[in-house]
Amino acid sequence: MQIRYRSTRGGAEEITASQAILNGLAPDGGLYVPTWIPTLTVPMEKLAGMDYREVAFEVMRLFLTDFTDEELKECIANAYDSKFDSEVIAPLHQAGEHTWFLELFHGSTIAFKDMALSILPHLMTTAARKNRITDEIVILTATSGDTGKAALAGFADVPGTRIIVFYPKYGVSAIQEKQMVTQKGGNTSVVGITGNFDDAQTGVKKMFHDKEMQQLLQEKGFRFSSANSINIGRLVPQIVYYVYAYASLVKQGQICPGDKVNMVVPTGNFGNILAAWYAKQIGIPVGRLICASNENKVLYDFLTTGCYDRNRDFILTASPSMDILISSNLERLIYISGGCDGEACRERMAGLSDTGTYSITPEMKKVFDDFYGNYCSEEETAEAIRRCFEDYGYMIDPHTAVGAGVLDKYRKETGDAETPAVVASTASPFKFNRFVLECFGKAGKEEDDFVLADRLSEMTGVALPKAVEEIRTAPVLHDRVVDAEDMPDTVLALLGIRS
Repeated sequence: MQIRYRSTRGGAEEITASQAILNGLAPDGGLYVPTWIPTLTVPMEKLAGMDYREVAFEVMRLFLTDFTDEELKECIANAYDSKFDSEVIAPLHQAGEHTWFLELFHGSTIAFKDMALSILPHLMTTAARKNRITDEIVILTATSGDTGKAALAGFADVPGTRIIVFYPKYGVSAIQEKQMVTQKGGNTSVVGITGNFDDAQTGVKKMFHDKEMQQLLQEKGFRFSSANSINIGRLVPQIVYYVYAYASLVKQGQICPGDKVNMVVPTGNFGNILAAWYAKQIGIPVGRLICASNENKVLYDFLTTGCYDRNRDFILTASPSMDILISSNLERLIYISGGCDGEACRERMAGLSDTGTYSITPEMKKVFDDFYGNYCSEEETAEAIRRCFEDYGYMIDPHTAVGAGVLDKYRKETGDAETPAVVASTASPFKFNRFVLECFGKAGKEEDDFVLADRLSEMTGVALPKAVEEIRTAPVLHDRVVDAEDMPDTVLALLGIRS
């Protein structure tokens, strides 16, 4: 039976998976969700014997039902290939008796966004063929650091596509910025904005909603789509690695099929932990979904109070990919928890836009009972990095450290210390070498970030990732910086529609 997709705001017709991937965002501004949630049909004992690509096929075929098996297998084979520096794709590293780090940074940009953005271009171009789309697809993306580079790498020189990435000019790490502004590809554009990530994300969403702009693009042979996690083609591939992590623990004999495993996810936009929630819904025995926030703790406050409130100071932290006050993907679970009432969800999102707040009912809160939320300060994040390296000889980045620190808080608070826990390790420490080395007093303020990368390699005995080495001397190819309100004119100029 084919799964179709509907908008969280109730105003769009149900469409196929391939159409949802092409659209990115629903015409009414909502996010696409499946009309029903499937369940895994393959026994865990069999999944445990599969490699990553085979698990990916079994999970993705459940959700992307208008893709043929051959189309999906081809997309998967093209995505999870030699661009990953580990044949395993997403290895587990044990650090402590009951703790494993799921390394999601072995792709070409050394961050977890590679896991989905390696396959999205293949899903999108396949979807375009299936739906006889001849317009050039313009991928419009806002990034808080990692999505941008991973999307650029994925879509660079893909025929029939353009990609334009907006990022906060002063809100990403030096390595993150250098990765983006040195990106090659005749169809790539990178633009810094003077605001923060929420400004970039809001600007992108406004362009998706701008009917006049859409009409102009259509007349010129273009159509917008998104590589952000609002695109269901980003979310579905993320479900895979939680299934794979559980199957890997079974394969290693660490757990038996049916044993509970807690999933710990550092997140700002809620997409990565929502994928873990979907993994639980399709049949993976996930215990608690541990939502880890940095000092921009809007998700922690929401899970604690049932009130979402973005009216607060925006804090720049050492984990910039989580420096977010508008958690877009939370809308999907708000819709589900509200009984799939599109009108009620639309009203809440309007409230978020107009007043910066919305609340959920006690009945809706029941869907969130699986979640535990907490946060780490900058000092606690640094302490988690030091403790992990000193105790286990394992270096983690600031985002992963937020997850590790919140896991420690969860265990102390609940007494649930022996349930196995998988921490989503979302980036390589080399992407944030300055903060990591500062945790050990080994980074001078004036020292070059690539000198620090070499020092981190010496300290850990881990070879410098290719993704860092290759940008050391790479020329800057993108140096445009604009104000957030100028984003639409910038897009039209980059597409050659207006000067």
